Amino acid sequence: VDSAETSLLNKLIRTSLVESSHHVEILQQDPSSPLFSVKTFEELTLKKELLQGIYIMGFNRPSKIQETALPIMLAYPPQNLIAQSQSGTGKTAAFVLAMLSRVNAAEKYPQCLCLAPTYELALQIGRVIETIGRFCADIKVTYAVRGNRVLQGTALEEQIVIGTPGTMLDWCFKRRVVDVKKINMFVLDEADIMIDTQGLSYQSIRIQRALPKGCQMLLFSATFKETVRAFAVQIISNPIVIKLREEELTLSNIRQYFFVCRSREEKYRALCNIYGSVTIGQAMIFCQVK
Repeated sequence: VDSAETSLLNKLIRTSLVESSHHVEILQQDPSSPLFSVKTFEELTLKKELLQGIYIMGFNRPSKIQETALPIMLAYPPQNLIAQSQSGTGKTAAFVLAMLSRVNAAEKYPQCLCLAPTYELALQIGRVIETIGRFCADIKVTYAVRGNRVLQGTALEEQIVIGTPGTMLDWCFKRRVVDVKKINMFVLDEADIMIDTQGLSYQSIRIQRALPKGCQMLLFSATFKETVRAFAVQIISNPIVIKLREEELTLSNIRQYFFVCRSREEKYRALCNIYGSVTIGQAMIFCQVK
């Protein structure tokens, strides 16, 4: 199972918010600049329609990442952000709220671009937008993904475009259905997967470099290894960085074990031993080949 499929499975399995006691580390260009966090969604300058959508999603209060990231993403003037956060911590809902807040519903053209590494992840983000934004009747979403064809020069009326880098690049520069100079927010999700997939990072950079100077840039990644840092520097200028401490990269409510097996037979015996000693209602077993 590749990293993109793993990320999608995490999103589908963790349908509710994972409560976390993780501490976040915040880095910013200007240490004297004040930073704020919130304990309730009501403290944010959100429209009542968005608050209704949040409650529909099952969020009663912000998660740890949302407490810190949302005030940054919703600040004016807009601030660029790089955030490390795993699936299940409310990260997608956070940047969806930011996009829905930045959009001018009266203007019928693309204003926010969101890139995801795969078709399935793009659709999953769209489902979150449709849930949180269900009371924002004038805000529309479209998908720049395989199979969704548009004619060259078509005037898109949807304010939010979610897609994969290759198709988004085609829509922006070949078909010219997205006017990149009118984009005010750019979100790049699952940056670590983008880097691991050939061509996606280059395509993402091409799109980003065509955006206007005042466009707000948000980048999210489950890990923050050196390759992600180097990629983020090319995409995001003068960002605030939110990252988890190294020892807190795993979720506290998931216990992890491993067994060293020297053969298929040992793997099978280990699996039988697990099922013989632990009550497991449902399980998913991943194999390298069919």
